[in-house]
Amino acid sequence: MEFELSVVSFISLVSQLAMVFGGVVPYIPQYNEIRRTGNADGFSLYVCLALLVANILRILFWFGKPFETPLLIQSILMNAAMLMMIHLCVRVKAKSEIIKKKDKTFTDDQGKQLTKHSFRDFDRAHFWDWSDFQSYVECLLIFSIVGGFMMYQFARFSVFVETVGFMAVFTEAMLGVPQFLRNYKNRSVRGMNATMIIMWTCGDVFKTTYFVLRNAPVQFTICGCLQIGVDLAILGQIWLYGNGAGGVVPRTHS
Repeated sequence: MEFELSVVSFISLVSQLAMVFGGVVPYIPQYNEIRRTGNADGFSLYVCLALLVANILRILFWFGKPFETPLLIQSILMNAAMLMMIHLCVRVKAKSEIIKKKDKTFTDDQGKQLTKHSFRDFDRAHFWDWSDFQSYVECLLIFSIVGGFMMYQFARFSVFVETVGFMAVFTEAMLGVPQFLRNYKNRSVRGMNATMIIMWTCGDVFKTTYFVLRNAPVQFTICGCLQIGVDLAILGQIWLYGNGAGGVVPRTHS
């Protein structure tokens, strides 16, 4: 009996560690690919945006309706990983510019204290396509502060809390859509690391199974199922466009 309990406890511990770190692991091949080639054109930064928004909302959801600690830690680690991806992409794109272009920033007061006039030159056309890392951080800080304030004010209303939870998982479920659309537009998977997508799929299958077995909030299970569907669609693009390129999945820029 004690041996059986030890085995169950060990499996539970391994599952929790896999949940904490498993979400970050698929991005390691893509990170290394961008750093090795010096080209970030094939990777959509909107994937980072979707994950950052989803995990910030998930953290806020935890304050309104606490869930398992491993899932909370996973969200914190994922935010850190996505910031690292953005920092790398911004640096790589800046180095690859032959002719220096005009800086695109979140506000017009870079390096200064934010004021009510900081956003007068905000250009929606360049949203999430800024030329400096600070702009991304400022945008996320404002989103987090506003979201945190709203959760503090309305945490006693279950409808609001559940809506935040749904928005978090739905946004996360759609994280692969920007990459799918980029591939579809280019009719190519160049620059996208195929290993990352395979690891996405395996991780999402494991994650969804974990949600079901651990009786996680229903929003999490719905999210997992949607993510698996998007993963399979992108895998289909790898087969379709890869075959069109001679049967080899390209890994350079789009």
